[in-house]
Amino acid sequence: MTSNGDLALEPNKTFDTILVLDFGSQYSHLITRRLRELNVYSEMLPCTQKLAELSWSPKGVILSGSPYSVYADGAPHVDPAVFELGVPVLGICYGLQMLAWHHGKNVVAGEKKEYGHANLNVQRHTSEAAHVDALFTGLENDMEVWMSHGDKLAQLPPKFVTIATTANAPFAGIAHTEKEFYGIQFHPEVTHTPRGTEVLKNFALGICKAKTDWTMGKFVDQEIQRIRNLVGEKGQVIGAVSGGVDSTVAAKLMQEAIGDRFHAILVDNGVLRLNEAQTVKETLTKHLGINLTVIDASERFLGRLKGITDDPEKKRKVIGNTFIEVFQEEAKRIAQEAQNTSRAGEIEWLLQGTLYPDVIESISFKGPSATIKTHHNVGGLLEGMHLKLIEPLRELFKDEVRVLGTKLGIPEELVWRHPFPGPGIAVRILGEVTPEQVRIAREADYIFIEEIKKAGLYRKISQAFAALLPVKAVGVMGDQRVHAQVIALRAVETTDFMTADWYPFDGEFLKRVSRRIVNEIDGVCRVVYDVTSKPPGTIEME
Repeated sequence: MTSNGDLALEPNKTFDTILVLDFGSQYSHLITRRLRELNVYSEMLPCTQKLAELSWSPKGVILSGSPYSVYADGAPHVDPAVFELGVPVLGICYGLQMLAWHHGKNVVAGEKKEYGHANLNVQRHTSEAAHVDALFTGLENDMEVWMSHGDKLAQLPPKFVTIATTANAPFAGIAHTEKEFYGIQFHPEVTHTPRGTEVLKNFALGICKAKTDWTMGKFVDQEIQRIRNLVGEKGQVIGAVSGGVDSTVAAKLMQEAIGDRFHAILVDNGVLRLNEAQTVKETLTKHLGINLTVIDASERFLGRLKGITDDPEKKRKVIGNTFIEVFQEEAKRIAQEAQNTSRAGEIEWLLQGTLYPDVIESISFKGPSATIKTHHNVGGLLEGMHLKLIEPLRELFKDEVRVLGTKLGIPEELVWRHPFPGPGIAVRILGEVTPEQVRIAREADYIFIEEIKKAGLYRKISQAFAALLPVKAVGVMGDQRVHAQVIALRAVETTDFMTADWYPFDGEFLKRVSRRIVNEIDGVCRVVYDVTSKPPGTIEME
């Protein structure tokens, strides 16, 4: 039986974990996601991670793809200690070349880049050790795979054999004859490789022998105990809530763990959605019984945002820092109130609904990746913050959070609510944030979401919003020439929020929404629809 002390550990110490080392591929996060779908816990770290600095031991390691050439100056290289861990290693695309480079450096530029579908032929080696053929167990020849590479192996590294080929890649799969090291040139993590998940399953379950015990049911039990151990029997926590699924699930989890020692706080920062503060207060208190305090700090936020016109990062920093200030002030008030009522325990902790994609996107290391944007809850905090962060959802993807919310008994309409960014409407107003700009953006967003719900499309769309562009266009309204603002609509479909495709509305729907926005909102004369996927765009405008 596991002790309470053990239950206080992080998931990578209580669940069998596959470590994914990221070399900058746009697909890296998908490897982690596919493993989680197999109920195998996985974490992604930058390829610069020193293995000696890990406080936990992985069951196996996967080396991701990369836009780099392994032989190029400045190319990212893995810590050689990876190959001394005594655990299986799988190299994918660049990861295969990294594996070969470490074992002989026979990697060269290909005659041409290979991008797209290919047919994989598996080669069996019955005379070799049993592990050699394990990666393709149960997979027949002529398997469709997805290729995306320009380099190739010039020859097999010593003690490796070929376990798969394609017409253009004679070393599409390789395996070490003595150690459980494997390399594949194709990408099993993308949907374009129909049976790719089976390859990852063979590696994680068959080769690494990882347990399939990563479920939200087990996670919630562990996390509640971990929270109790962190906070203690008398400690108190204040929590940032917004009414979105992330903060709602985090708040409910905290309430389950420590009861009335959790103090939920909604800060009206002046850039919430239309009627948001009132709606959130009603839903959280009525449906979930969470004790919620609403603080109106809109003037402070809008005052600090004044004059910021073309610096999205500065907006996020200002909003993140101001959030912490408000929370610290409220923590002092709650602590004083607790003392006056003889309730023991200090306010030491600040709850935030940080998710794993927030963490991944905020990782920056020299070479293969750069920070896409600073999330207010992972990179925009005051250096002198007096509260310690507690982030119970930090290891979870969005779909895992929804499953967890259902496990906790949160109503379906709350669990499936579209995400709303911590900086709110401010990052949907391109340019300076003023009360008038907030009014326009709020009203347009309300109309857009209302029409989506009327059309029965809300659950089909992962996230939708209206943004206000920092330009004006000429229009004709009421027989008069006007020079008014432009609204951009955005709606995307995604499962993990790391990649996303724009939603294909029909023309009649867009016509209806456009007509309402232009007719009902003073100051708008045009509406456009954003058809940019992620990547290259991000889901939010800023």
